[in-house]
This record gives sequence, structure tokens and C-alpha cells, in this order.
Amino acid sequence: MIELFYWPTPNGHKITMFLEETGTPYRITPVNIGAGDQFKPDFLAISPNNRMPAITDHAPADAGPALSVFESGAILTYLGDKTGKLLPQNTRERIVVLEWLTWQVAGLGPMAGQNHHFNRYAPEKLPYAIDRYVRETNRLYGVLDRRLEGRAFVAGAAYSIADVAIYPWIVPWELQSQNLSEFPNLKRWFEGVAARPSTVRAYAKGQSLPSQSALTTEEARKILFGQTAANTHPSAARRAG
Repeated sequence: MIELFYWPTPNGHKITMFLEETGTPYRITPVNIGAGDQFKPDFLAISPNNRMPAITDHAPADAGPALSVFESGAILTYLGDKTGKLLPQNTRERIVVLEWLTWQVAGLGPMAGQNHHFNRYAPEKLPYAIDRYVRETNRLYGVLDRRLEGRAFVAGAAYSIADVAIYPWIVPWELQSQNLSEFPNLKRWFEGVAARPSTVRAYAKGQSLPSQSALTTEEARKILFGQTAANTHPSAARRAG
């Protein structure tokens, strides 16, 4: 059984998408990032970067004690290896999947995340920052559109953890000031992934929980965006709790 520490954000959706696609048994433990659950000592013990998602595998393949994994890219790789699904074992096919997984976690996610921040959450509108991240998001959409020309999925003919990782960061394309109609290959792929029953089930898991779009209070924004080394240390979390 996989225990998933989850909140309905793009990175959280990645893991439910994988688990639903592969039929892997799991249970969700909510981590309310607007309330600061990610700074609680028990969560920091498995996710020292105070970010979700994280998982605990209570039945790891080595038959040893429960194994925890943090960071969405590492989780998807671990689950792909554990289940033998959505991550090829052939060296050449595998490296292509991992290249595009890394592209998402190192490029699309951070750039789109800053796009979201300066467009939606920053206390003042900074035109340079907004333009910078909107343009970089646009560039990355172009990279992905070119990659998908003549391909069913990002890594080739088969659906993989690369698609799972990328899709949730395209979902808020309008909030990122993008237009999917300008990227026909990306639009075709996006609509196909959206229609997969596993994607529909994965997104339904989060419907009872408020997403980051609900982070409208000053306190919630302070918790998310006011982090420093001092106030994310476990001792600080204990004092706050």
C-alpha cells in the first residue's frame, strides 16, 4: 500500500495520475499547504524540503521497513520501477522518458510556478517579472509542441511518467497567459491526456480539498511564500504548533 501525502496542486496531481493509471493501491493523507501542514515535524521527517507530494511505501520491493520518497520526479521514477509501468527498462527508451521528466521538474514547473506567483499572488504587479515568466512559459510550450509533432506522447508511442509529470502544469494554461490554439500538437496531446479515465479519476480525488486557487487569505500566502530557513526548521514548526 502506498500512502500519498497530497494536496491538489500540479505536483500532487502527478502522483494520483500515476497511481490511477497503473491501478496501484494507495491511500491519501492530506497535507494542507495553506494551513502549514508541510512544516509539521512528522511530515518533515519524510519530506525535508517541506514540500508535498511525498509517499511512504509500506510494502517496498526489498521487503524491508517502510520506505519514504519525496520530490515528485523521484516519486514517479520510484513508482515506475516498482510497478514496471510507465517507465521503460530499455536503456534508450528509459533515458528519453527521464530527459522529459527532468525537463518538467527543472524547467516547465519552476517557470510556470513563477508565472503563477507573479501573475496571481505577488502583492504588487511587477511588469518585468510577469513578462519574463510569461515569455519563458511560452518558450517551453513551443519546445513541447515541437517535440509532440508526429508523436502520440512526449517520449514516443507510449504513455509514460513524462506525460504524467507535464500534463498538470499545462492544465492552468489560461492562468499562465498562454493560448493552446497556438500549439496544435500540444493541444492535441493535452486533450487526449485529459480524456483518459485515469486522469479524470485522479483529478476527482482532489475535488473535496481546496486547491492553491483558494489561497486568497493573507495568512495562507504568508505560510506559503514567507518561508525562510529559520521558520521552516522543525523546532520552529513545533513552537508554531
